[in-house]
Amino acid sequence: MTTGYRVARKGWGSWWLLPVALTVCSVGWAQSETASRGDASATMKSLQHSVDSGHPDDALRKIAELRAAHTEMPGLDRIEGLADYAKSDLRAADAAFAVALKSDPKDAEAAEMRGLVLFRLGRPADAIPLLQGASKQGALGKADPNYILALCYMDTRRYDDARGAFAAQYGFAPESAAAYLVSARLLLRREYLPVAQGFATKALEIDPALPLAHELLGEIALAGNHLDEAIAELEKEKARNPLEPSVYDRLGDAYGRAAKYDEAQRNLQRAILLEPNSTGPYILLGKTMLKKGDAVAAATYLEHANQLDPANFMTHSLMGQAYRAMGRSEDASRETATAQKIQAASEPKIETMH
Repeated sequence: MTTGYRVARKGWGSWWLLPVALTVCSVGWAQSETASRGDASATMKSLQHSVDSGHPDDALRKIAELRAAHTEMPGLDRIEGLADYAKSDLRAADAAFAVALKSDPKDAEAAEMRGLVLFRLGRPADAIPLLQGASKQGALGKADPNYILALCYMDTRRYDDARGAFAAQYGFAPESAAAYLVSARLLLRREYLPVAQGFATKALEIDPALPLAHELLGEIALAGNHLDEAIAELEKEKARNPLEPSVYDRLGDAYGRAAKYDEAQRNLQRAILLEPNSTGPYILLGKTMLKKGDAVAAATYLEHANQLDPANFMTHSLMGQAYRAMGRSEDASRETATAQKIQAASEPKIETMH
């Protein structure tokens, strides 16, 4: 009896310990899994910090180490794409973001970034669906998806869609005068002159008193070298908006190109009085005074422009002309050489493909 009892007791005790052991193991596994997730999160944050702080090579090196150890983490391909993008390696970034989206089609940042990369690679039509999704989600990453989306629409000749995207970016109603005007401004920047003119005209039809609409029409005409039309539009804006310095600046430019140098000088001096720290009117005044044969006055304006912006090659080029007209040959040579150096540094470089 005693022996049987002991055996029974021992057997009962082992059975009782089994669920306890399983529970302890389960807790251990859960803690291990939690710690693993914590390590992965910390690693991803560290990689992101490396990219954001300007050390993409460190991030790429760590990613290579993780893959060599067969360690995969959600979002790793996206971080790789961000690192490649930071290095301006657009093709590598595109490949990484494509893999990230294949792994997780709902990765909004990867979608937005691949759209941006495809736009920069000259593939706006391919970028549009990705950026449309990012725009709907209200994403705001490396660039506003509405802005890049609008540029893609412009480059694929979808101008009304571009207006809708610009309107969304600024919070305007798509059919409002403001939406047409801001779109016209950005179309002008991309040199879509006829479309820009049509949009600016439409803005004025919707709201004839809209500020800066006539100025924009004047700038569009000036960009097309339609000088009489430009002057007429800018004079209309001046009458409505007499304290806007940019109107006088553009009028000075238009009158100067039309060889009406007194009017050019008068308007440019008005621009300076309203905005004394803007470089443009001083440069245009220097150019105007050279045309009028007053090299000393030209040099005075240009020297002030150079104080405001020493890296403007046009200022140095015109200063060279002014000094040469004054007989200051050494100063003229120096300024001409400086202008050439600045211009050469700003020219795009053609990279050789290996």
